[in-house]
Amino acid sequence: MNIIQTLPPHVADLIAAGEVVERPASVVKELTENSIDAGAKHITVEIQNGGMALIRVTDDGCGMTSDDASTAFLRHATSKIRTAEDLEKIQTLGFRGEALAATAAVARVEVLTKTEDAPLGTRVRLEGGKILEKSEAGCPKGTTMVVRDLFFNTPARMKFMKRDSVESSAVLGVLQHQALCNPSVSFRYVRDGQEELSTPGDGELLSAIHAVYSRAFAKELVLVEGVWDNCRLYGYVTNPMATRGNRNYQQFFVNGRYVKSKLLSAGLEEAYRNQMMVGRFPGCVLFLTLPQEAVDVNVHPAKTEVKFLSEQTVFDCVRYGVQSALNKTPVRAEVHLPKTAPVAEKPAFRTMTAEQFRTLFAPEEKTPVSRPLPLGNLEQNPVQDPVLMEQTFIPLPKETPKIPQKETPPAPVISTPVVDAPAYRIVGEVLNSYLVLEEGQDVVLIDKHAAHERILFEKLLQRPKEVMRQRLIEPIAVALTPEEHAIVLQEQDFFCDCGMEVEDFGDQNILLRELPADLDPHDAKNLITEFASDLLEGRLPQDHRRDHLLHSVACKAAIKAGWHTTAKELEVLAHEVMSREDLKYCPHGRPICVRLTAGELEKFFKRA
Repeated sequence: MNIIQTLPPHVADLIAAGEVVERPASVVKELTENSIDAGAKHITVEIQNGGMALIRVTDDGCGMTSDDASTAFLRHATSKIRTAEDLEKIQTLGFRGEALAATAAVARVEVLTKTEDAPLGTRVRLEGGKILEKSEAGCPKGTTMVVRDLFFNTPARMKFMKRDSVESSAVLGVLQHQALCNPSVSFRYVRDGQEELSTPGDGELLSAIHAVYSRAFAKELVLVEGVWDNCRLYGYVTNPMATRGNRNYQQFFVNGRYVKSKLLSAGLEEAYRNQMMVGRFPGCVLFLTLPQEAVDVNVHPAKTEVKFLSEQTVFDCVRYGVQSALNKTPVRAEVHLPKTAPVAEKPAFRTMTAEQFRTLFAPEEKTPVSRPLPLGNLEQNPVQDPVLMEQTFIPLPKETPKIPQKETPPAPVISTPVVDAPAYRIVGEVLNSYLVLEEGQDVVLIDKHAAHERILFEKLLQRPKEVMRQRLIEPIAVALTPEEHAIVLQEQDFFCDCGMEVEDFGDQNILLRELPADLDPHDAKNLITEFASDLLEGRLPQDHRRDHLLHSVACKAAIKAGWHTTAKELEVLAHEVMSREDLKYCPHGRPICVRLTAGELEKFFKRA
C-alpha cells in the first residue's frame, strides 16, 4: 500500500478553510473585501451570537451573473488575477479565490445576487461546500451573503472559539479597519439587533475616524502629509499631549490594505522621541502608498502582514513625515489650576489651618518633594478634599518633628513574621530608582518601585475578598475605542466586582462613578483601558481577575522609578525589604533585590 496518497477533495477543502477562516471575523473580512472590490458604496453587516449563528453581509456592488454565482465557490476561482505577472501588481483586496470556497466548506451558505442589467437575480444555497439549490430570485442589484452555523462540520475548530462578546468585538475591529481604509463607503454593523457602527461614507477620512472612534479622539489629531523617495504618507496622528497607554489606537494601511507592522510602529514612535512620556504610545490612522512592486502582500493567509523591498525607506518616510507634522503643529499642554475653596455659604469638606496653608503654598517650600509612601495603615482612606483635588501629594515641612519610638512604632505593611534585621547601611539612591545598601561584604541594590509594589500587593491580599470602594465626587469620563467601549459595557458586572461602577456616557465614552479605594483617580483611565484590552484578548479568566486587579492597583499606587524619594521614605522602604523574607519578587515576577559580593566586585575590577 502506498504511504503517500492524494487527499479527498472535501478534506483538502477543510484544510484550506482552516487557513483562511479562523473565526467569524475572518469571514466578515473576506466578504466585505469582496463587496469593496465589487464597487459597493453601502455595506451592512449583521451578526448573531458572535457570528457563529449568523453572518449576513449586504452590499450594493455590481453583483454576479448566474454562472459566476456558482463558479465563485470553487477553489482558486477569482476575477482579480489572470497571470503570474499579476501577482506583482495586485491592487484589489481579495485575489486568491479562496474566501468563498473556504467559507462554504465549513458553514451553511446562501447567496442572493443580481447585476444591474439582469431582470432577475440568482439564489444559491450550499452546505459543506456542496451546492444544494440554485434558482432565480427577485432581489436588488448587489449581493447578499448569508453564513449560518459556522464550523458546524468541524467541531475541533468550534471549541477554540471565544465568548460571543469577544468574537463580536473582533468583527467590529475588522469593520473599523475597513471603514477607515474606505471612507467613501458607508458601513453599518448590527450585532444581535443593536447597531454598533455607522459611517457616513462621505469620502472624508476625518469623518470616518470620528464615526469609528469619537469626536474627542478626532479633535486630538494632527494632519500628516509627506513624500519620501517613492513613498507617500497621509493620515492623522495624535498630538504628543494625547498619547495612550497602549498601541490599540495605531492603525496602518499600505496601498489601501490594513496591515500589522512593527516597522511602521517603530517609525511612528521614533518621531515622538523626547516628546512623550515613557510608557505612553501615540495613536494614528496612517496610509502609506508606494509602488506595487515595492511591497509584497502575499506573505500571509490573512493578508495583514507585508514585506517591503526597502525597509529603511519606509521607516524614514513614517518617521520624518510624522516628525515634520508635529513640528509644524506645536501643542501646548493644558494647565489645570487647583480648584478654589467653596464660597462661604457652601462650607468646605475639610478646613485648613494657617500652618497647613503655609506648608502647602509658602514660596520657600517649592523644592521638589516626594509623594509619601503609603507604608502605614492602608485600611484608612482619607476623604478626598475638593480644595486639594488636583494635588497628587502633600509637601512635607522642612523639619519633620521626631516622634518618640514608643508612641508611634514603624508599622509593617502586613502582619507577617519578620526575621531579625541584619546590620546594613544605606549608602544612598541612584537614578532616583535604586537604593544602594551595604551589608557586611555585600552591596545590595533595591528596585524601589518593585519593592513598594510588592508591599502594597501583599497588603491588599490580606483584605476581605470584597473590594473596598471610593465614591467619586466628580465622575471620570474615559474615551475608548468602539471595541473597548463594547466590551466594557458587556462586562459591567466584572468591573463592579472589581470595585468600579461604570455606565455608558455616549460617543464611545464610559463614566466611572466608583473606584477601588486604593486606586488614585488619575490612574483610573489607564486601568480601564488595560482591563478592556485584556478582556478582548481573553486574558482574564474568572479565577484570576481579583489578583489581576490587585496587581494593577498596586503597580499604579506604588512609587515610580525616577520619582524623588526622601531619606526617611528610603529608610522605611529599606527596612521593609531587608527585614522580611517574603519580599523577593514584584507581582509581575521581576526581582526586588540584586546582591553583589565583594568577590564579584573585585573580579569585575580585575583585583581578584
